[in-house]
Amino acid sequence: MRAFDGARRGSDKDIPFRITLLLAVSCGIIVANIYYAQPLVAQIGASVGLPPRASGLIVTLTQIGYGLGLLFIVPLGDLVENRRLVALSLLVAALALFAAAFARSATLFLGAALVVGLGSVAAQVLVPFAAHLSLEATRGRVVGNVMSGLLFGIMLARPVSSMMTHLFGWHAIFALSSAVTAVLAILLALALPSRRPLATTSYSSLVGSLWGLLKTTPILRRRAAYQACAYGAYSLFWTAVPQLLAGPAFHLSQKGIALFALVGAGGALVSPVAGRIADRGFTRPATGLALSVMLIALLLSCFARGPSPAALATLVLSAILLDMGVSANLVLGQRSIYALDPAIRSRLNGLYLAIFFAGGAVGSAIGGWAYASGGGTMALGIAAVFPAAALLYFTTEKAGLYRHGSA
Repeated sequence: MRAFDGARRGSDKDIPFRITLLLAVSCGIIVANIYYAQPLVAQIGASVGLPPRASGLIVTLTQIGYGLGLLFIVPLGDLVENRRLVALSLLVAALALFAAAFARSATLFLGAALVVGLGSVAAQVLVPFAAHLSLEATRGRVVGNVMSGLLFGIMLARPVSSMMTHLFGWHAIFALSSAVTAVLAILLALALPSRRPLATTSYSSLVGSLWGLLKTTPILRRRAAYQACAYGAYSLFWTAVPQLLAGPAFHLSQKGIALFALVGAGGALVSPVAGRIADRGFTRPATGLALSVMLIALLLSCFARGPSPAALATLVLSAILLDMGVSANLVLGQRSIYALDPAIRSRLNGLYLAIFFAGGAVGSAIGGWAYASGGGTMALGIAAVFPAAALLYFTTEKAGLYRHGSA
């Protein structure tokens, strides 16, 4: 395929559907690597000798690696050829997944988990890649479609890993993902167009510019804060709830937890809708609605006390609503920052995701501790604090933010 630079330069051709589909599926496959361990923390921890109160580290280390990659690898999308950057990152992730599959100690597994996160940031090189290929009028729709693939990857990772563990043990999912990720690296290297950014700065200057961009971009700061709270709640929920479902209240098997997570994945369907809403200029009211839905979902989950079908149904509804709110808010935020300068889009995207993944790392770390200390009710009650804080901050948002870029 033809090469292109960092700007569309007046092209009137939108991104082909086959490329949108390829990017969506690829993002889903890549980002799933970060979440395979989430419903398996008890099994992995017991296998590698990690104490229960430290089980949250299994997810947290991967998210920390992802956050570091967002800050130090994703900005390279504004500097180096994107297709090569994606392929190399995926090969690193494939090697780390292979190491995780055969880890027999906590140190080796946690180290591999950190590197899996680093390599999986390839997904966040592909999302702005799609924004570069799309027209301004359809950018929200395109980003929403690609993000729906990414979000389905996040949400399907849990049922897939639970089912694989039920059938073959937890090592199998990491071995399979290692092979799939390596194949995907080759496929994308062959199928994607080359994108050569216009920037000529050095890597040190590129990374050094991140703090300045954060200080001078109010939309970025605000959207990242909203999503950090959303993702903190999301990570806490999905760290604690699989343990709750497997515990004495519900006694679900890994197969049952897989089905639960599969139903919850339906929340990702809202992503393309959120993108279209943003294209029509309704980002602000849609944000308030998304944050409110998250808060309602988590408050509702606090009343799910088993064992009873009603309690399980309440948890299922909570999972769907939470995933809907988080998915919508993520797309609304990305559409907002992608409307800014294309020359700095990868850096803005890296900052945005690094900040909200930091919120996710905090949530998953708290989730393991909170569940071990006070059970599901305590963990879910703490989770509700995150969207409540985001809603309080939302009340200070000025109406002209998305037109003028100032808060």
